Amino acid sequence: MKQLAVIYHSGHGHTEHIALHVAEGARSVAGVQVHVLKAEEAARATEGLLAFDGLVFGSPTYLGGVSGPFKTFMDATGKLWRDLRLKGKLASGFTVSSLPAGDKQSTLLSMFTFAMQHGMVWVGNAVIPEQHRGVPYEEAANRLGSWSGLMAQAGHSAPADAFAPGDIKGAKMFGRNLAQALHRWAGEHEAAKQLEGVE
Repeated sequence: MKQLAVIYHSGHGHTEHIALHVAEGARSVAGVQVHVLKAEEAARATEGLLAFDGLVFGSPTYLGGVSGPFKTFMDATGKLWRDLRLKGKLASGFTVSSLPAGDKQSTLLSMFTFAMQHGMVWVGNAVIPEQHRGVPYEEAANRLGSWSGLMAQAGHSAPADAFAPGDIKGAKMFGRNLAQALHRWAGEHEAAKQLEGVE
């Protein structure tokens, strides 16, 4: 059974809503157990991250970057970084803002850099924007066109669940892709171990 953690901070419930749909998509893949953790909780017990095969990071985009609580979580992993104890784990990320762009790419890049510094392996958002295939824009998965991670848009001051249907569908597809990647990565790791010392 592969272990996947969805670690997020949500200021007003929007990022949490997407996190739960990412988790739902991941749970649709057999052989993957999904844990949903608030960043504040994960920051207090970073050793617990070692139990997971993959980590999915989620944060709203505030002023072009991750939120303060999510950055606190990132900083709390410093002791793990010193010995690269997260090396080889899969990682990915998602973010929410109230505008179609909102500089969400900066948030994903900070998560990517964080994962790279820990020696993790980044998994992108392998979904072609469905509006290119004739799906109405609001119903299209990856309608915002992000491949480095998942992006979703929630209207300013909108209820926590007020997302376009495409963003919800995209979150589930994103989670499912990550769970499938965990199985593929496990197979590659096993093959690599068998080849060690052959040359």
